[in-house]
Amino acid sequence: MVYALALAASLVNALTSVLQRLGVQNAPADATLRLSLLTHALRRRVWLLGFALMIVSFVLQAIALHVGRLSEVQPILTTELVFLTAILAIWFRFTVGSREWIGAIAVAGGLSGFLYFAQPRYGMTQPPGWRWGVAGGVCVGIIAVTVVLATRGPRWWRATMFGTAASVSFAFTAACTKVVSDFASADWTQLYRHWQAYALAVFGALAVFLTQNAIHAGPLVASQSTLVLVDPLASICIGIGLFGDDLHTGGAAGPLEALSLLIAFGGAVWLARSPLISAMNEGERLEPQPRRSRSAPLPDAAG
Repeated sequence: MVYALALAASLVNALTSVLQRLGVQNAPADATLRLSLLTHALRRRVWLLGFALMIVSFVLQAIALHVGRLSEVQPILTTELVFLTAILAIWFRFTVGSREWIGAIAVAGGLSGFLYFAQPRYGMTQPPGWRWGVAGGVCVGIIAVTVVLATRGPRWWRATMFGTAASVSFAFTAACTKVVSDFASADWTQLYRHWQAYALAVFGALAVFLTQNAIHAGPLVASQSTLVLVDPLASICIGIGLFGDDLHTGGAAGPLEALSLLIAFGGAVWLARSPLISAMNEGERLEPQPRRSRSAPLPDAAG
């Protein structure tokens, strides 16, 4: 059940990425880090549809986190890039080639290997305040540093830094979601008494804002791969440091887990460089078209 819910959330996230890319692709170049970017997006129905799907994905992820572990659920979100590749192949009618198959198999195989060897086990369901303070402070520090770094440099660097900030925001939001879902299952009318509910809203909104900047700042190959890779890594660290999740690392398990993650993330990067995804880079507009060759550029769509 946990795996099915997490995979469903990944699929909906992939759809969200495409729709939100359509929603911000015509925004002015100087809209980065400004509320005008969200104002522009809110006027686009396609972006609003993507936002609605984002809510659906959040609900699926919240249920998965409620019944599973942070270090178990979040790595499964790596499959979002596999779903994104499939969506683009079907939507834009490209033929899936060896690059896409190799990347998809690497992601699925590496992720399966990690979950098999790691066998994540529960630590604590309600971490003490000092653990929250340390985890929150580290996450806020990383977000602040990466946002500052994102204000300068080439477009791929800015997209990567914004993507890193958004990923850490999403990871901490997931940690808050897990705790809030436990509170809600006990008595949802008392959620206002728990600060984690407010932190979830703040970091969730921050993650959405930073994601739009990551998508808008540069090539999707940079922003999407960062969003997909950093979130699981940050979540594993938060799961261990905050919740005390126990990963089986004795004997050969530790190196095999690392190798499995390396294969999964390598496959994700390989997929991110696929023509199906790299064609969605900044400055190119997306529109479903009749079948074309894999090397043909995407034509402009109507605003």
